Amino acid sequence: MTVSEPILRIENLSVALPEGLDRKHAVHDVSLEVHRKQIVCVVGESGSGKSVTAAAVMRLLPEKVLRITGGAIHLEGEDIAAASPARLCELRGNRIAMIFQEPLTALNPVMRVGEQIAEVLRIHRPQMDHRQIEARVVELMADVQLPDPDRLARAYPHQLSGGQRQRVMIAMALALEPALIIADEPTTALDVTTQAQILRLLRELLTKHDSGVLMITHDFGVVADIADHVVVMQQGEVVERGTPDKVLAAPEHPYTRALIEAVPRFRYRPEPERREAAVLAVEGLSLTYRSTSFLGAKRETRALDTVSFSLAPGETLGVVGESGSGKTSLAKTLLRFETPDSGRILFQGQDIAGLAGSALLQMRRHIQMVFQDPYKSLNPRRRIGQSLIEGPVQHGLSVGEAVKRAEDLMELVGLRRDALDRFPHEFSGGQRQRICIARALAMEPSVIVADEAVSALDVSVQAQVLRLFEELQRRIGFAMIFVTHDLRVASNICDRIAVMQRGRIVEIGPAQRVFEAPEEAYTRELLAAVPGFARKVAAVA
Repeated sequence: MTVSEPILRIENLSVALPEGLDRKHAVHDVSLEVHRKQIVCVVGESGSGKSVTAAAVMRLLPEKVLRITGGAIHLEGEDIAAASPARLCELRGNRIAMIFQEPLTALNPVMRVGEQIAEVLRIHRPQMDHRQIEARVVELMADVQLPDPDRLARAYPHQLSGGQRQRVMIAMALALEPALIIADEPTTALDVTTQAQILRLLRELLTKHDSGVLMITHDFGVVADIADHVVVMQQGEVVERGTPDKVLAAPEHPYTRALIEAVPRFRYRPEPERREAAVLAVEGLSLTYRSTSFLGAKRETRALDTVSFSLAPGETLGVVGESGSGKTSLAKTLLRFETPDSGRILFQGQDIAGLAGSALLQMRRHIQMVFQDPYKSLNPRRRIGQSLIEGPVQHGLSVGEAVKRAEDLMELVGLRRDALDRFPHEFSGGQRQRICIARALAMEPSVIVADEAVSALDVSVQAQVLRLFEELQRRIGFAMIFVTHDLRVASNICDRIAVMQRGRIVEIGPAQRVFEAPEEAYTRELLAAVPGFARKVAAVA
């Protein structure tokens, strides 16, 4: 293969779906190329065919469900669509590697991370001895900028942060210096600063390695920061392609324009008049996690450190910060899934921090939670209607009244009443999140805690759910604590912002003031890490 030839050339690839579905193909007539030291981003919503395309390149499609029916996939000139299973084993890892979206599920939880990287080398480089492999593992972990690689190599996946786990996955992908790396949504679940670090790392690694990257993403901010070339897919077909400057600044296809329009930007609600009576007030809240290692060593982690704030009726308070800042610990403590060490949680004047038993159960009807992953939040074996009526019936509503409320709520969140008889897997991700919102509202709460409730959704679906939250809040009047790592999303829906770092609120105030004129250096760091962020430093200094 000459230098000018691409590492990867996909020509007219088609992948068939099972009969009886809305469309015949998961991917239809798709062509694209990836060259050395180039990052090609494939963008589109769920169902657009981008992940199926990536899986087809790796030959990881479930063949009984998805079949390649046409086209060719050339890796360094070799048609891997026709490769034998034995040849595919040689190619995977050696010439082509994959970085998955969720490293915690991709890594073996009972193997040390250094051993998992070493396993790749032992299988594909049998000529290397133990010392050479050990040295190469440490070298790879240092290459992906993991601190103290000797120590971290002996750690298990759960002992690392999300960003560190993703760096381990990148080290595994680089272990054999493959020609092509496929990165499937590698930064979606990461906070903004860690995401920025991973994107910067991928770009830096390409200067050292003679590889190309095929990146799957739905985030145009990521595209703006890292892509050399962009391919936009809709319903299995390529609808637009070009440089980031061309696609982002002058999109030609209506679908591309709609995706770009749905990307959250820094927009602010009109600042409301502050109401005197708080529906929720938190005073000096502290929480410590205590654990004991296998060898008996005791460990304490301060998750919340004297946190204080108030929430007015109808107000939305955004809680932002990096992973480990205490955002989710705060959400869990407010719902009393965790019991605080000290401090008060005043709901309508009553301290709920020490409630237990039936009193705690009664309180929870007034403060409801919408979780990040709607599929995991719903019982897959129960019909939607059963999930929606369970809470109200438990709290004294008759079955008939609960069903009527569930039907009304389904209509309120934009779904059909007769959908109550269906199971969770019969809905899209956005529809499932609407169902989770309806379930939370079924208890007629005064406060909703939304913990990363839109982070797993495509940008267009994310925009729909954000609009739904706003509309429901106007109509019903509940207050909301909106936990998110996406500062752009927070600016769109929140009246005030609380910035958390290491268990403390380091800055709190109106959303526009916090984001346009932050007082804390940490807030400025978060803003500077937002993908596609283009404001001058002076504007936020």
